[in-house]
Amino acid sequence: MAAKLQSSDSDELVENHEINVTPFIDVILVLLIIFMVAAPLSTVDVKVDLPASNAAVQPRPDTPVYLTVKSDLMLALGNDDVARSALGAELARVTEGKKDTRIFLRADKTVAYGDLMEVMNLLRAAGYLKIALVGLESVAGAAPASDAAPASDAAPASETSPGSAAP
Repeated sequence: MAAKLQSSDSDELVENHEINVTPFIDVILVLLIIFMVAAPLSTVDVKVDLPASNAAVQPRPDTPVYLTVKSDLMLALGNDDVARSALGAELARVTEGKKDTRIFLRADKTVAYGDLMEVMNLLRAAGYLKIALVGLESVAGAAPASDAAPASDAAPASETSPGSAAP
């Protein structure tokens, strides 16, 4: 509580009802300096011209079509193994010939990028351009999933990069 020290005939001090804004301004200036210093540090220095996206979240289909690339580079459509040469025919059978069906592509961690691109090229050659890459959802602070656990026992998969595989 602030008081004025004025000469008056009484011994009581009169209360000052004005707000002292000096500490408030000091705090605001300190926060301003902190944000001015921290803002450039939080940006990425890699210059990339990213395209804009206005895609809405797509609902997951009732029966998604999963194509899996195993660690030994064998392909599995759903739960059944499929030869690379018969991939187009098996996809046409499963999707009933609908080329606009989204294919959810899963791959083992040990599969090389080049091998995954070969499978994506097979899908493109078969006419399937809607490819979604599937990964495990990670929870912040949680331990990574063990490599020995089969994919069916792991956490639910989610699309990490939905979109077309065509370059």
